[in-house]
Amino acid sequence: MNQRQLALIAASFVALFYAANFSIAKNVMPHYIKPFGFILFRVTGAGLLFWLVGLLGPKEKIAPKHYPRILGAAFFGMALNMLAFFYGLNLTTPINAAVMMVTAPMITLLLAVIFLKEKLQWHRILGLLIGLSGTLLMIIYGKGNATTAPNPALGNFLIFINAASFACYLVIVKKLTQIYHPFTFIKWMYLLGILMVLPFGLKQVLEMPFSEIPISGYLSIAYVVVFVTFGTYLLNIYAIKILKPTTVAVFIYFQPFLTTLIAVSLGSDTIDFVKVIASILIFIGVYLVSKKH
Repeated sequence: MNQRQLALIAASFVALFYAANFSIAKNVMPHYIKPFGFILFRVTGAGLLFWLVGLLGPKEKIAPKHYPRILGAAFFGMALNMLAFFYGLNLTTPINAAVMMVTAPMITLLLAVIFLKEKLQWHRILGLLIGLSGTLLMIIYGKGNATTAPNPALGNFLIFINAASFACYLVIVKKLTQIYHPFTFIKWMYLLGILMVLPFGLKQVLEMPFSEIPISGYLSIAYVVVFVTFGTYLLNIYAIKILKPTTVAVFIYFQPFLTTLIAVSLGSDTIDFVKVIASILIFIGVYLVSKKH
């Protein structure tokens, strides 16, 4: 098995871990832990794991000129990305959130055109317009249960911000993966991420009813820390080192399908007409954006 095949497998597991995250995180939030407190747990827990594992990694020094890039990766890959995602998921439904995440490849393409000089053909422009129409449809008309999704419009918009932030992260981190071993910079990226989310999440962590959280709640939090954060960032770094940012972003296509299966089977969401139409428009847009010729 060659490196490209391994990178594709790694990207597939990332999609699976993220897909389950939409329903698993929703089950404990905001009942036992509020969104920003959840993020502080997530970043701190994963950061400790990266620093521990990093002790076994290569001893490379980071050039001073690359610290601003690491700071940008921490902001877009963790702080803005996670704050927008968890707060948005708290306001909308798992399926809505997963569909909105599919917009990331379109944003990645725009950034790749600007910064990586990728070509923008007419069919990609058409794809962006179609995908954007589906995105607006989901933001404006996507609804959910009033109890579990109190503000779907704002929630859907925040998930879109999360997707845009993730696209920025993919473009920013690409150069770092070509220069350093992942453990060299990712542990510093997480340390900066902890400092960025600490002011938002500390109060919510201190307010957590620790004695009332069931074992299943703690297992859900552990899944988000170990698999959705530590595992996916490692697999993503490996995948993007071998593949193009736009190729890695394409694996987000799998998330709505997997998320729908998981959410419906767990009873945490339902399918409606708006979700179906918006999903079709977004998928057509992303297909045209990703098609080379």
